[in-house]
Amino acid sequence: MTAMHTKTIAQLSAALHRGEVSSVELTTLFLERIKAHNPTLNCFITMTEAQALAAAAAADRRLKAGDGAPLTGVPIAHKDIFCTAGVKTTCASKMLDNFIAPYESTCTAKFIEAGAVMLGKTNMDEFAMGSSNETSYYGAVKNPWDLERVPGGSSGGSVSAVAARLAPAATGTDTGGSIRQPAALCGLTGLKPTYGRVSRFGMIAFASSLDQAGPITYSAEDAALLMNVMAGFDERDSTSVDCEVPDYSANLDNSIEGLKIGLPKEYFDGGLDDRVARVIDAAVKEYEALGAVVKEISLSNTALAVPTYYVVAPAECSTNLSRFDGVRFGHRCDDPQDLFDLYTRSRGEGFGAEVKRRIMIGTYVLSAGYYDAYYLKAQKIRRLISDDFRTAFETVDVIMGPTAPTTAFKLGEKADDPVTMYLSDIYTIAVNMAGLPAASIPAGFADGLPVGLQLIGNYFDESRLLNVAHKYQQATDWHLQVPTAFK
Repeated sequence: MTAMHTKTIAQLSAALHRGEVSSVELTTLFLERIKAHNPTLNCFITMTEAQALAAAAAADRRLKAGDGAPLTGVPIAHKDIFCTAGVKTTCASKMLDNFIAPYESTCTAKFIEAGAVMLGKTNMDEFAMGSSNETSYYGAVKNPWDLERVPGGSSGGSVSAVAARLAPAATGTDTGGSIRQPAALCGLTGLKPTYGRVSRFGMIAFASSLDQAGPITYSAEDAALLMNVMAGFDERDSTSVDCEVPDYSANLDNSIEGLKIGLPKEYFDGGLDDRVARVIDAAVKEYEALGAVVKEISLSNTALAVPTYYVVAPAECSTNLSRFDGVRFGHRCDDPQDLFDLYTRSRGEGFGAEVKRRIMIGTYVLSAGYYDAYYLKAQKIRRLISDDFRTAFETVDVIMGPTAPTTAFKLGEKADDPVTMYLSDIYTIAVNMAGLPAASIPAGFADGLPVGLQLIGNYFDESRLLNVAHKYQQATDWHLQVPTAFK
C-alpha cells in the first residue's frame, strides 16, 4: 500500500478490478495523506471522510459483483465550486461559508454514477477569481514543489492536492486558464474542454460564457478516463452542446507522424521567461523527433486578450453574483436596519477584495453610457480573437506554446499588483474567449520548478489533444515526477 498513492488512475483502476486492493483501502490511504499534509498545503476546505468510506464500501461490492466501471472505487477530489448534495459548497468565500448544497451538480453526479469516491472539496480562489489561489477566504494554498510559492489558480487546491498525491485526480474549472495555469505551475496534466462539452449545471457561475469544467490528473491517459465520465449533453444546461461524445481513450496511441504544429510568434516575445522558453523549445524538438512538423503562425490579437477578458468576465460576474444578497442564502449581516443596509453590509462583509474589484469593474462597463465603449467593443475584439484561431487551424492541427510566462511565483509577490497578476494568464485567456479546448502538460523544470506546455486544439478535438499529449508522455517522464516532500 505504501506506493499506491503514486499510481495513475489507469493503474489504480486495473488494481481494483483485479482485486489487488480494495476501494476502502485506497480511500483510507488518501484520507490519511490529506490529514497529514493538508495543514501544510491548505488544499482542502472540506473532507468528506464518512461519505467517502461509505462510497468506497459500495464500490467494493459493485466490483465484487463484476459490474464496476473504469472509475469505480477510484478516489477523487472536487473543486469547491461544484454543488454537492448535503455537503458544504463555499466557492472559497465567506459569502457561502454556511451554504449546504441541496442538489448535485451534473458533473459530480456523473462521477457518483460511475462509482468514483469523493474525498472532499478543494480550496480555490474566491468565486474562481484569481491566478494564485491567494484570494480564498480560507487562506492561500501552497505549491507542493516549493511551499513558499503559489500553486496557481483558481483551481489551486485541486492541483496542489493532486501534485502532492493527496488524490489521484481532481475536477477543476477554467474561465481564463484556471485549470491549465495551475497545472503548469505544479507539474500536472490539466484539460479545458471545448465550451459546452461538460455541463455547467450546478457549477457556481463566475463568467457564464467562459466557464468550463475539466479534469486535473497526472497523465493524458487519466484525463481521458475522466473525460469519458464528465463529457456529454445536459438538457438542464442551456449552453451544453448536443453532439456525440467519443471514447477519449480509444485513440491515445495513434501515431502523430506528420502532425502539423503551429507555434504562435506572439507567445515567444519579451514577456516569456528565458528559462521557460528553453524548456518549451526542448519539448517542441521532442515532438519533431516523434514525427511532427512545426511551423510558425501568428495570432495577431493575442495582446488584446487580457484587456478584453477583463471587460467581459467582470461584466458577467457582476450579473451572476447579484444573486448573493443576504436574502435567500449565504452570508447575512447582523441586525440590518433596512433592506439597503442588508444588501450593502451582507455583500460588503461576504465578498473579498478581488471579487469586489471585479463586480465594480463589471457594473461600470455595463452601465449606461459605457456599454458601447467597453462591453460591446470587447465582444467585437473577442470575435477577432476567435477568427485568429479559425485561420490558424486551416493550416495546422494543434497550436503549442508555453502555458504560463514564468514558473510559480512567491506567495504575496503579486498580491498588491492586480494587473501583473492578470498577465499570468496571457497565454491561456484567448482560448476561453474562443471557446476552444486546450491542455497543459508537464514539459520539464526551470530551477527546480515545473514548466507546462500548452496544447490548443480545434473545437471538440479533445481526443486529438489527449493523443498528442499521451505520445509525448510515452517518450518522457515529466508527468511522473513527484515533489520530494510528498513521495
